[in-house]
Amino acid sequence: MATAPVILRARGRVAVRQAVSRASAYLFLGASLVGVFVLLLLAYETISVGAGRLSWDFISNYPSRFAERAGLRSSAIGTVWVLGLTVIMALPVAVGTAIWIEEFAPRNRALTVVKLNLANLAGVPSIIYGVLGLTVFSRFFGFGSTIMAGAFTVSLMILPMTVIASQEAIRQVPSSIRDGALALGATQWQTVWYHVLPGAAPGIITGIILAVSRAAGETAALIMIGAFTFIAFDNTSPFEDFTTVPIQIYNWTIRPQEEFRENAAAAIIVLMVAVLSLNLLAAVIRERFRRS
Repeated sequence: MATAPVILRARGRVAVRQAVSRASAYLFLGASLVGVFVLLLLAYETISVGAGRLSWDFISNYPSRFAERAGLRSSAIGTVWVLGLTVIMALPVAVGTAIWIEEFAPRNRALTVVKLNLANLAGVPSIIYGVLGLTVFSRFFGFGSTIMAGAFTVSLMILPMTVIASQEAIRQVPSSIRDGALALGATQWQTVWYHVLPGAAPGIITGIILAVSRAAGETAALIMIGAFTFIAFDNTSPFEDFTTVPIQIYNWTIRPQEEFRENAAAAIIVLMVAVLSLNLLAAVIRERFRRS
């Protein structure tokens, strides 16, 4: 008889936990729906304002003080330059660092400090990287406000998140693959190169593409190093002044004329399509590697 009150209290606690769990699920669902609704509302307003300005002339024209003649040509070329150099510079360093941390580094306190600092650097605001790029690359190394300074700055910004994504991908490769390769006489480097990296490739590529997607929309760090907002020529060298699509969008949004706001909305649509295409490419590559 003495156990009956205990059972009733236990059932009551279970019922309370279940109710809280259901309420939390509805709360999180509501928060997600609110976020999606706001995103769709912003997308609808942007498309309704800027869709009329979309044309091949808008993509191929240089910026102009006349809104109807202004285009994205120089900023699109500058974005391609910056992102291309960023991938070239950040990819080997990020993947190499991840391989060293996961496969070769001794498990000691120094490694713990390195991992902690990588996690902290991934959350640093981009404006801080802009200050660093201005001090180190623009002034100390003398790159000024060129594409090279912008690429180095953006590379530093995406490096921590790319390393972390590559680490997670390498960690997902089963230990039995490593043990089997080593048991058959392969060296540790051969095991990593021929077995671990191919297995981790989908996650590594996905992380790189997502990091590049973030870099494609970067503005604050590039403004800090002095990226120009009016460039009326095609970049042919990494040591030239440049602008990017996000900076061009910022330049148009601060203009008082309504026509430039339409240009900004159209440029946002172009940038959204580019970023969504990169995300779709990441999903396709990941799925293709998984199937193979």
